[in-house]
Amino acid sequence: MANLKSSRCYFLLAFQFLVLIQTKVLCYQYKVGDLDAWGIPTSANPQVYTYWSKYHTLKIGDSLLFLYPPSQDSLIQVTEQSYTSCNLTDPVLYMNNGNSLFNITAYGDFYFTSGEKGHCEKNQKLHISVLSATAPAYSPSNGPSAFSPSYPTVFGSIPQPPSSALSASSSHSLSIPVFMASLTGFLVCALVGGIM
Repeated sequence: MANLKSSRCYFLLAFQFLVLIQTKVLCYQYKVGDLDAWGIPTSANPQVYTYWSKYHTLKIGDSLLFLYPPSQDSLIQVTEQSYTSCNLTDPVLYMNNGNSLFNITAYGDFYFTSGEKGHCEKNQKLHISVLSATAPAYSPSNGPSAFSPSYPTVFGSIPQPPSSALSASSSHSLSIPVFMASLTGFLVCALVGGIM
């Protein structure tokens, strides 16, 4: 019977460990442009990528998916100066497989544009900011209410994204109770199972 109790405790410990790990892994993959593929913006929505970046609060661990026909387009990451001037020479990163995935691994500003000549000048470019949890995501002048969505809304209005202060505090407030519950469960199992 003692062997059965210890195997239950080990199972409980393993389960709690998995729960603890899963609560820390809250990363998302975003398709750039949402319903639109990575391409030259249409005349009906010439600022699609500007609006898209304003509506998405990105964090470390998230990734950006750029979909495009590889025979017609490519993706390059560039510096701020190259982004502003549409200079395609000497990119930071070059991708051309039509299914390009960019993993966010640091805070800061990232600049992307098409690697095809003339596309950047037609606003096929994206600037994203990955802010730390202490920095505000939106200033009052460029908050989400100042922009329309990057795609038509056929099912009503789109809910506004949470502010970074709210999401940071809610994720922080979630992680402490989960950690404490896991720690308490470990100590109880250790005492009951006779480990300590």
